[in-house]
This record gives sequence, C-alpha cells and structure tokens, in this order.
Amino acid sequence: MMNAADFDSTVQLAHPDIVLVRAGGAGELRGSDQLREWMEPDAFESQVNDLMEFEAHDDGVLARIRSRARGAGSGIEIDIVAWTVYRFDDEGLITRVEIFLEHEEDQARRALSG
Repeated sequence: MMNAADFDSTVQLAHPDIVLVRAGGAGELRGSDQLREWMEPDAFESQVNDLMEFEAHDDGVLARIRSRARGAGSGIEIDIVAWTVYRFDDEGLITRVEIFLEHEEDQARRALSG
C-alpha cells in the first residue's frame, strides 16, 4: 500500500493513538494524523520500500526493510536498510512502530523482546 502511495489504506491499519519512533533520534510522532503526514514527505519524488525479511513474536514483528528514494528537485537517490519493530493490539491494529538504522539490529531485537 505504501509503495502505491495509498496512504489512507495504510493508516487504516494503525490504531488511532499509534506511536511512531523515528530512527536517528528524530523523535516520536503520535496519532494516525501525524503518521499520515509523515508518510507523505515532500522531499521525495518517489520512494519504494521492500520487505527483506521478518520475524513474528507474540504481539510484534521485526522487519528488515530496504527503502529507495529519489529527491524531489535534486534527483539524488538514497538506498538505506533499516530494522522496524511493529506492535499490534488484539484487533490487529498497529499500536507502535520503532525504526532503527541497519547497524542497530541489536537495539531493534531488544525493543521487540522488551
């Protein structure tokens, strides 16, 4: 859905009070409205996210995701890999997302188990 820029459908998977913890100390976003705004960055002309691998544990999932994007205006291309921890409620809605840089795999695994 995100790769198709179907942000409304993606937000429907989120709990209204979702918490998103961004990588690199960029801070937290709270609520589905802030999540929706964050997914539509105007800095990128295009962005594709590919799931590389994942592990399910109890109420969470650890995913390794490759993101490729092209800067709007600059045309600069980026290619990064990150670890993302997803937490779910009893209804299957995403309640929390924590994003870790590729070299922070150990932190991501601790977040999943903690």
